[in-house]
Order: sequence, then structure tokens, then C-alpha cells
Amino acid sequence: MADPYFQTLFAERIGGAQYGKGTEIYKFEKIKRAKRKALADYPDRKLIDFGIGENDSMAPAAVREKMAVEVNRPENRGYADNGIQDYKDAAARFMQRNFGVELDAKTQINHCIGSKTALAILPAAFINPGDITLMTVPGYPVAGTHTRYYGGSVYRLPLLAENDFFPDLAGIPADVRDRAKLLVINYPNSPTGKVATEDFYKRVIEFAHANQLVVVQDAAHIMLTYEGEPLSFLSVPGAMDVGVEVHSMSKGFDMIGWRIGWVCGNPLIVQAFADVKDNCDSGQFMAIQRAAASGLDDASIPQAIRAKYERRLQKLVAALQASGFECSMPGGTYFLYCRSPRGAEGVTFDNAEAASQFLITQQSIVTVPWDDAGAFLRFSVTYEAATEAEEDALMDETRVRLASLKLQMN
Repeated sequence: MADPYFQTLFAERIGGAQYGKGTEIYKFEKIKRAKRKALADYPDRKLIDFGIGENDSMAPAAVREKMAVEVNRPENRGYADNGIQDYKDAAARFMQRNFGVELDAKTQINHCIGSKTALAILPAAFINPGDITLMTVPGYPVAGTHTRYYGGSVYRLPLLAENDFFPDLAGIPADVRDRAKLLVINYPNSPTGKVATEDFYKRVIEFAHANQLVVVQDAAHIMLTYEGEPLSFLSVPGAMDVGVEVHSMSKGFDMIGWRIGWVCGNPLIVQAFADVKDNCDSGQFMAIQRAAASGLDDASIPQAIRAKYERRLQKLVAALQASGFECSMPGGTYFLYCRSPRGAEGVTFDNAEAASQFLITQQSIVTVPWDDAGAFLRFSVTYEAATEAEEDALMDETRVRLASLKLQMN
């Protein structure tokens, strides 16, 4: 069949004239296909899904009840543009209460329709053709994707176990540092689970000053911190001079799908974000913002969610250690990042992707592979389980299935 007339009109940033003709399969699509096959081949075998990367519970009842009230208020029907002051005020109270960070709610905070859109918009405020965004890998690729859309490029900073999952800022070549405009970091880190230290953030601030670049700290998992108290980048002296922090209400508030978060920090950077955002969207529905504000003011919500995922992670660590995995409790997030097995009885794995596919096809155990900085598997504890007894039963079944594989770790 002949190509449509517009085949040659697609932008080079998404593939140009070859758009839609590629045959490469993204790893998450491979996982989906393997899951479907496992369900078809073994309909009586429960799928143990450690690959899901989103909370398994609904938003708290009080937040949903507030939403039910606000959705019927006529004053919430219009465009929110760059956000309502009530939400910004609630975010400011949250930042002060949890991190001791004082912010001007009018000039240093702006809502976003989820942190994904914030990470997509921020490069538009800084990246010109030829500029570079420094990004840690493995990690969330959105800021890098949009950097390339604007004619920039991405310099990858591998998060290696031997560096304690911190980027090697000193090892970045001088010509890269000269062209870098943005440094995007993410702590607590997804997927490694590493939490930042004040010393690390101080080094980041020094690096930003020395190289005249802007720091974007993705704090989506910050309320899921188990190693010490949650640490905001903005709580470290000097951080406000070099960047912003992006917050999400998905992970720490069970508000997956509500698409609400905020960008905060340096007022001029926040203003630039807001100016670009104003030309991208008309703001999140005001009823959602008001319901979210009520959630931000309820300190018990993130505490309960953190306790749940910490409990589940402790159980998973024990189950995997009993099965031969070398792993320990992560500092944060609801992910467990483990070195991939090298093989199983009668088979070897070339990489983490091969190991992941083997676990799905042979025992219906779903994980996410990462081969960006060594071979690792990411387990998520966002599986569905209504009670602790169901959690325990799932861990017992995991042990049994993994034991049958005789995994080889070295």
C-alpha cells in the first residue's frame, strides 16, 4: 500500500519520513506481550506483577469527598490557567511543614498537570539548538525527549552501584559542561531507590554555579522516604539560587491519574515555567486543585502510604534474599532495584531484559529490566493486595516460584 501524502511531512524529531515504519519494540511493550502470552499459556497460574509503577489504592476518602463537593461548585467550572492561589498556598504550607522550606506562594510556586508535564515544559524555557541537558540514567526520560525536540542533546550520567547510585559530576567532559543548560536529577531515585544526602545536594549546587546551569530536581517520590526524614533540595542553602524542585501528588498521596503537582523554587525560573505553561495548557480543573489542597494539609495521608510501602518492601526484600537475590531495603520509592540473575538451571541470561522475559514466561513473575548502568531488575510493591495476609501469601508464592528456577546470581 502506498504511503499517505503526509508521510514525508513528519518532523525529524519523531522519525521524519520513517515515522511509523520502525520494527523495534520498546521494552515495556515486550513486557506487555509476554504478560499476555503468560496469561494465555497458563490461565490457572496467577500473574505476580512486580512491574506496575503506579499506586494500587484510590485517593484517600477525604480527598474524594472534597472532590465530590467541589465538582458541583459553579465557581470551579472555568479555566484555571496557571493555578488557583488556594492550591499554591497549600503547597507552601506543605513545603514548610515537611522540609522547613519557606516559599512565597505567589512567586515561587506554580501548579502543573502532573510532574510529567512540568518535566516536558521546563526544557522549552532553556534549551536552544546545540544545548545539552545532563540526565541521570536509568531514569524518567521526558525532559530528555523534549530537550531533543528543541534541537538539544542529552548527556547521560550513569547511576552505578560503585558510585552509590550518584552521578559522577566531576567526570563530565569540559566541552559538555560548556554547552549544558540543565541538570535533571531525581531523588529519592527511580528506579534505584537511592536517597540524596545534604552533601550531595551541596555538590550539585557548587556544580551549577561553576558551570552556570539550572538544576531540576524531580521529587515525585519524596514522601516515600524510609532512610531518615524526607530531604528537599530546596532546604539546602543555595539551592534556591540555582533551580527548582518538581513535586507530584501521585506517589505520596495515592492520586494517580488526578494529574496534579507543582514546581517550586527560584522565582524567575518558576515564572519562565509558568509563561511557557500558559501557552501549553489552561490549567488543571479547579475542583481537582481544591481537593488536592485539602490532601496537602492532611499530614496523615503520606504517612500512611509510606508505612504501607515500607512494610511491603521489607517483605519483598526478605522473599528475594531467601531466593538468592542480593538486595537490601531501598532508601526511598516503592521500587526495589536488584542485580539481575546471570542464569537459571540450563540457561544463561545475556542481560536483564533476557532475565525479565524468562521470569515472565516461565513463572509469570513480572519485573522491569534496566540495562543502562549494569544489569538490574526493578521490582515494584504496588501490586494489588487488600490485606497484609494477601501480601504474605503473595510473598510465599513468589518464594516457591523463584526457588523452582534455581537462579544463578554470580
